[in-house]
Amino acid sequence: MKNEIICISCPLGCYLTVNHNQNKLKNVIGNRCSLGLNYAKKEILNPERTLTTTVKVSNGNLPLVSVKTSQPIPKNKIFSAMKLLAKIKIDAPVEIGEKIIQNIFDTNANVIATKNIIKMKK
Repeated sequence: MKNEIICISCPLGCYLTVNHNQNKLKNVIGNRCSLGLNYAKKEILNPERTLTTTVKVSNGNLPLVSVKTSQPIPKNKIFSAMKLLAKIKIDAPVEIGEKIIQNIFDTNANVIATKNIIKMKK
């Protein structure tokens, strides 16, 4: 198989042509630094992304809190993580860096809050 991707490992933004079979890289063409080879390998064989979304909040000054994964997770787990996070509702107060979910889907990534939410008095 052949894929064309743009490397985002450094500011050069090299256009890479990657020849591979299902589970092995054959060759990478177009990388101008060693980071391109590593990027292509990871992107083709095990792509990962940092998930950013929101979670519902009860009794807060805002109805949602922004969250993200503490590290990239496998791309094939993104939609499952989104479904799970859509069902969650946490209580205010929420602090930046607070763990909302620990080790989501055994990825070693935590879902953490990226905004402070103040608890509102009733």
